[in-house]
Amino acid sequence: MSSSSISQNAHADALPDLRNLGVIARILIGVNLLAFGAVLFAEPSWAQSFTRFTRVASILEPVLLLSIVALYLALPWLLQLPYRTGCATVLAIELLLATIVHALAAQAGAEFAPGSLGRTLALAAGATLFVLGYFRLHARAFSPALAEARLQALQSRIRPHFLFNSLNAVLSLVRRDPRRAERTLQDLADLFRELMADGRRFVRLADEIALLERYSGIEKLRLGERLRIVWELDEAPSDALLPPMVLQPLLENAIYHGVEPATGASEVVVRIVRRGDRVLVQVENAYRGESAKLRGGNHMAMENIRERLRLFFDAEARLESRIDGERYRVEIEIPYRSGAGLRQ
Repeated sequence: MSSSSISQNAHADALPDLRNLGVIARILIGVNLLAFGAVLFAEPSWAQSFTRFTRVASILEPVLLLSIVALYLALPWLLQLPYRTGCATVLAIELLLATIVHALAAQAGAEFAPGSLGRTLALAAGATLFVLGYFRLHARAFSPALAEARLQALQSRIRPHFLFNSLNAVLSLVRRDPRRAERTLQDLADLFRELMADGRRFVRLADEIALLERYSGIEKLRLGERLRIVWELDEAPSDALLPPMVLQPLLENAIYHGVEPATGASEVVVRIVRRGDRVLVQVENAYRGESAKLRGGNHMAMENIRERLRLFFDAEARLESRIDGERYRVEIEIPYRSGAGLRQ
């Protein structure tokens, strides 16, 4: 991939995912630390600092909680706005909420009554701009990591031996079964087309499953009866969104480590279910310890997937692998997000 093609996919500024638990936690912790730091700087003693922070918190915490709820509900609409307009809208929402909470606190005559409205609005505006600036810098800092992760995926997801062996298998079919050879080449082209697609966009689970089936068909042509795949997809939410090409490396590793070293038939299980607001993916294969050591581990692929899950879902995704008796199992758990209205 040339450097020009990478620059064409440069990261565009966007509002953070205000429904993500990791983003919400950062907002709560960051704003409170910012406020506490400002109080420590302004007051000469610890006792006075804590007293003043309690007073500030009487306005800060209600505004924070109301902000999280309001922005959570407004996020689909905010994401449709241009970045600068979205930031201005978020700032306006925060100032409105700060004004309402300030007025209610002043009317109630609480022990820690707020100061002037201007000071409250200045603090709200400063905290909002600080948070928006932080997430903008955070996104820009991780943009090269996303590009790097995508490049690593292009280099390691499909092993060279798979391409060469697949082409040799197709060549063996050209004369005796030309239609099947044509279908296999089409599947191979579709697979590599997905590899070259924009890795920053979500895709539907149904499309990823279709890609897995194409990939398994190519491998079936190569391995024959040695490869047996059990698909447990009855409870799979076909409209769920996930990063592209996350599942294929798991199936590739299962075949590479669990099927290719075997002399007889070997089974790979692909299981996808929805559990409430979570989607669980499990891929398991026969564990062959000595063969795994000789062939090398799959740490690069696993770290690649873990990095991309973190970039897409922050703290809401989980990737684990374990040995269970004579089976090796990899699990991915991501939040369920419907892609029913996703554009192709």
